[in-house]
Amino acid sequence: MAVYDALEDAIANGVDSEQQRVDALARVERAPDDSSAGYAFVRAALNGRVAELRGANAGRLVTEAEGWALKSLERNPAFREGAATQMLGSLYVMAPARLLEHGDSEKGLEMLEALVKSQPDQPQYRLRLAQAYLHLGDDAAATPHLCAALPARSTLRGDEQKLLDKLVAEAGGAPALACQES
Repeated sequence: MAVYDALEDAIANGVDSEQQRVDALARVERAPDDSSAGYAFVRAALNGRVAELRGANAGRLVTEAEGWALKSLERNPAFREGAATQMLGSLYVMAPARLLEHGDSEKGLEMLEALVKSQPDQPQYRLRLAQAYLHLGDDAAATPHLCAALPARSTLRGDEQKLLDKLVAEAGGAPALACQES
């Protein structure tokens, strides 16, 4: 878990490298599976983090991320407040269907929507649901989630703040969203 958390801190601060991601994955792959949700989640997340940088060459990594995320969910669905659910939901929406064995964009949206419903005050989950909707071309469905995430921007990690800014720009900018203050 420490290897993963250190890498996530570097990513959040924009100081990671592809080699750091590859080294973290290799280190965790050498460790024995202790049958915990944490181990499975870290394997899934690190495969995903390397896959992010590999793009079209990430086939096996995406498949591995899916498998380990499913194991994490089986072992403890509540691990880190549903982190594996968020990961799988995003993966099912964003990854090419040919690389996935157990889900698709519809299932991914259902997972992300359920996560937001169960934890509506978690801006990172609103952000990921908005990202999924925008990826699928449904700007209208993304808007309320972007509007919910914007006031909590300062509580998000650095990389999540950048993603939020990017998604808001893709949606036409904050004025176009016409968010209502509560």
